[in-house]
Amino acid sequence: MTENRVCRRCLLFESGREDVLASIHEHIARLPARDRAAQEEYQRRLNVCKACEHLAGGTCLKCGCYPEFRAAFRTQKCPVKLW
Repeated sequence: MTENRVCRRCLLFESGREDVLASIHEHIARLPARDRAAQEEYQRRLNVCKACEHLAGGTCLKCGCYPEFRAAFRTQKCPVKLW
């Protein structure tokens, strides 16, 4: 019997959910530039999320979002105010 384990502190690209990640990247690509976070800020946010205790299997356990998507929006905030 194999056990399905949730990847703690993994973003989607690390959790094997390439189908969801591809969809998120498509949506991000369609965002107007004025609504997107700068690439450096996006990466900083993801680094914060990766270290957060509320991240599991590529999902924020506080709000249910995919951090790779939320972090892409210039005006979005972290649900626990880490960024």
